[in-house]
Amino acid sequence: MEDNFDSLKKYNFWNGNLPQLGFERETYTNSILEYTGNKLIKVLVGQRRVGKSYLLRQLANKLMQQGVNAKNIFYLNKEFTDFDTISSYRDVEKLIEIYRSKTHPVGKIYLFIDEIQNIEGWEHFANSYSQNYVDDYELFISGSNSKMLSGELATLLSGRYVTFEIFPFSFNEFSEATAKEPSKLTYIEYMESGGLPELFILPNEQTKRNYISAIKDSVLLRDVIQRYNIKDPKLLEDIFVFMVNNASNLVSINNIVNFFKSNNRKTTYDTVSNYIEYIIDTFLVHKVERYDIKGKDIILGNCKYYINDLSFKNYLYQGFSFGIGYKLENLVYLELRRLGFNVYTGALKNKEIDFIAKKGDRVIYFQVTYILENENTIIREYSPLQNISDNYEKIVISLDDIAFPSNEGILHIQAWKLNDLLGV
Repeated sequence: MEDNFDSLKKYNFWNGNLPQLGFERETYTNSILEYTGNKLIKVLVGQRRVGKSYLLRQLANKLMQQGVNAKNIFYLNKEFTDFDTISSYRDVEKLIEIYRSKTHPVGKIYLFIDEIQNIEGWEHFANSYSQNYVDDYELFISGSNSKMLSGELATLLSGRYVTFEIFPFSFNEFSEATAKEPSKLTYIEYMESGGLPELFILPNEQTKRNYISAIKDSVLLRDVIQRYNIKDPKLLEDIFVFMVNNASNLVSINNIVNFFKSNNRKTTYDTVSNYIEYIIDTFLVHKVERYDIKGKDIILGNCKYYINDLSFKNYLYQGFSFGIGYKLENLVYLELRRLGFNVYTGALKNKEIDFIAKKGDRVIYFQVTYILENENTIIREYSPLQNISDNYEKIVISLDDIAFPSNEGILHIQAWKLNDLLGV
């Protein structure tokens, strides 16, 4: 355990040490810091390599800027091999005891535990330390599986945590990180690359391709195959490939089963359904339910899937047909989620509405298209929104060089300006 403490010193802020902070993501840090000063557990969830570790360190650094002593910050990343021997919450408790005895922190201690799901019994640790009324602790934890706060655990920690889903870089973050002016050309560059933070420090396309492939392999192997004892790893990966190449399309489980059967792959509805759920749990893919606007209810069967980052498409599966309009729709979905909207795809009689975005009392309907190139395209994109009888906001998003005037109350937005309009 003493060796673990020596490793811990390398990654903490003690004695003037400043771990790497990366590109500062103030939208997240400012939002999370609003919830500090209490016993709520701050939980950061999201796909591996979206920057959760950097965000935890940025939060720790901001607390120090606000006057917290560096010795009152305890940061442990279970992804680091230095801490492979830290396997249970009892091990973490022992390490915290050594930390306290050697650094002598006075007052509240801020615990930052990265990839906490890799610690056996972590939920008991989180519950105990967050509610400790003898010693004052405040917890910030991260994880890469959406089910880490479900079932019995949600009951155990009920009302004691707040969750923040972390996404890859937004377009505005991409522009700032690459020092490029937000524009149509920059947006297309963003669309043809991806938003995973480390992409921007890699030197060439081949290195980026290898990096994205390694992420995919790591997530599928460690977070799915090993976790769920998957019997057919090849089928799991092929399902992921199918979801990447059919992102933005309406599909059903039966569609996917029939696709594999038509290619002489034996599988079942339950197997495909389970594998898809496992992939969704890792945040690689997001499921969007279909919503009946008139009946105001979820339509079972068909739904849409969107990939968490277009880099999986751009660097791994370029050979498959995948139009720019589908990529644009995927990016709009991700931006709406970053902005805190719950998102559905809509149905109204025989019309399809790309997105219904809801946040509080605000409801917005969206149609997304590459460009409004002619009258037929304009009619196709605007008519579904015109058929909606309520008075909620209606928006068409495209990559046109100019912004068109409002059409029967329907606003047109150029895609690269979406955050500027809604990010308030």
